[in-house]
Amino acid sequence: MEQDFYKERLIARGIEVVIPENEQRELINSVIFDELCLGEIRPESQQQFLKIFSDLYDVGTQGVILGCTEIGMLVKQTETTIPLFDTTEIHAKALALLAIV
Repeated sequence: MEQDFYKERLIARGIEVVIPENEQRELINSVIFDELCLGEIRPESQQQFLKIFSDLYDVGTQGVILGCTEIGMLVKQTETTIPLFDTTEIHAKALALLAIV
């Protein structure tokens, strides 16, 4: 989230990038590495992620990029009205389409 590598590419395409606050980023990293990478899905972590998404939405964010492959295991589009962009799903669909062409 913090690296310019991703942000610059989005900004170059006219997308304003907003990232969570430092404390929220620390929580996200902790959930990813201490839970999701170990196959643990905790309802309280899901609620924390949804709260972070809501906080971002409240400051004008129009959607949330799920940029880590594991986040899609925790949060689904059906659980929020905020548009989610699951990069794992996006890449899988693009590869499947490429494979059939």
